[in-house]
Amino acid sequence: MKYLEFIFHTNPCNETVNDVLSAVLADVGFESFVEQPDGIAAYIQADLYHKEDVQQAIAAYPLPHTDITYSYTEAEDKDWNEEWEKNFFQPIVIGDRCVIHSTFHHDVPQAEYDIVINPQMAFGTGHHETTSLIIGELLNTDLQGKNVLDMGCGTSILAILARMRGAKSCTAVDIDDWCVRNSQENIALNHLDNIEVYQGDASSLAEKGPFDVIIANINRNILLQDMRHYVARMTAGAMLLISGFYTEDIPALRAEAERLGLQYDGQQEKNRWATVKFILA
Repeated sequence: MKYLEFIFHTNPCNETVNDVLSAVLADVGFESFVEQPDGIAAYIQADLYHKEDVQQAIAAYPLPHTDITYSYTEAEDKDWNEEWEKNFFQPIVIGDRCVIHSTFHHDVPQAEYDIVINPQMAFGTGHHETTSLIIGELLNTDLQGKNVLDMGCGTSILAILARMRGAKSCTAVDIDDWCVRNSQENIALNHLDNIEVYQGDASSLAEKGPFDVIIANINRNILLQDMRHYVARMTAGAMLLISGFYTEDIPALRAEAERLGLQYDGQQEKNRWATVKFILA
């Protein structure tokens, strides 16, 4: 699967400007974002790129007095382990209970849950606020004996943690074949069983499940579009945990969830990113 790498230069260049730009770009299909000295790098599947969509997104950028320019090239296939190591990727420690690191790390902090990942792609690094928010929720959720779905699994960090925390089985789904292959490698690195990985979108869920816990860390528009598919595969009393959006997106997502029969059960926020929990009555 071919990706395009966009380099966006922002002026002024600060965390707020770049976070809002990431959210705007996510709404038109961009999947991953990497901080740059004067902006961000953003990645989109080549067949999802439409020049007009990007131009309209930039034109509608909501923060005033911001100048945004960009260029793009086809993203080359790289050894992303080497790229991470060159860029000083550090282990992630969440809540003093979970550490995420790669095989090239040394002196890794000790934690209750130790997850090893070797990303063979640019996407699903596990550093984003939404990932850490969901991990925090999973660390405080009883997953013993549950059937779990990790939708938009990326590197399958969340499915791996769920299985470590006693989930009976996990299903990991992503539209990207790179994610599927990398997930399978990461699952093997952690010596886990009962995690099945599939390539597909929400329409592929019809023959899977039902699930007691569904995790979807994607973006607002995809969540609004696909939530009905998730609800159709949930057991009574099941939990839906969603992230990948800003706090201002919560009202629209909550309205759709409640329309589908879900009950709001709380939210967490970090740097304006959010995760929201719903229960199927």
